[in-house]
Amino acid sequence: MFKRLIAPAFAALLAVTAPLAAQTAAPPTPEERARIEGMIRDYLLKNPEILQEALVELEKRQAQAEDRARASAFSANREALYRSPNQIVLGNPQGDITLVEFFDYNCGFCKRALPETMELLRSDTRLRVVLKDFPVLGQGSVEAAQVAVALKMQFTAPKYLEFHQKLLGGRGQANGARAMEVAREVGADMTRLQRDMQSPQVRDTLAENMRLAELLRINGTPTYVVGDEVVVGAVGLEKLRENLTRARTACAARPNMC
Repeated sequence: MFKRLIAPAFAALLAVTAPLAAQTAAPPTPEERARIEGMIRDYLLKNPEILQEALVELEKRQAQAEDRARASAFSANREALYRSPNQIVLGNPQGDITLVEFFDYNCGFCKRALPETMELLRSDTRLRVVLKDFPVLGQGSVEAAQVAVALKMQFTAPKYLEFHQKLLGGRGQANGARAMEVAREVGADMTRLQRDMQSPQVRDTLAENMRLAELLRINGTPTYVVGDEVVVGAVGLEKLRENLTRARTACAARPNMC
């Protein structure tokens, strides 16, 4: 166990001390480096608590770097995140706050969170909800997302929501065939749907969603974006309400933020 900790801890120490090392006049020779590494190893063996301290500091710095990168991504991609022409808006299109959800039609936690999204739409008349298809759970998810994005070209928001609830809330595997079946059940023009699925807009929409997720360090579903906060996982109705309340306060001071 101790040996397994040495490598990451040593890397952490190097990361923490790198700025100091950069200030020295010249890099050490191989012999000097070996001697220094031996001294560090001996010191760690005698003071193992330093390992934990170094790892904590490294994690702290990595989190700070991720926060800075995410803040920069928010600033540069706010329009695509909240106002993309490739999205459908549920709830109040003129609402004072937007909840963005990255989801996958095969995500069990997304299915569990669906009633919470519906309750927010029902109870908060000032809420905009933007759904971002983020198919990360296999080919079936990709196929279902392609159908869903194409449907946005012919459905109004209420009609699209009917499809979304039926597919996400249904049992079994979501894939292209199942999504097409649900689309037919809710009254889609199937000829148009098949044509629209081949359009560049479907490909571009999914590519845009993937790019935004990468920039915002989103790698799972469901993930919500509220204001400048990223909320990971099916956190529950009350937690989402807390985030919305906090974001409303921030957005009141910075109207272009949300």
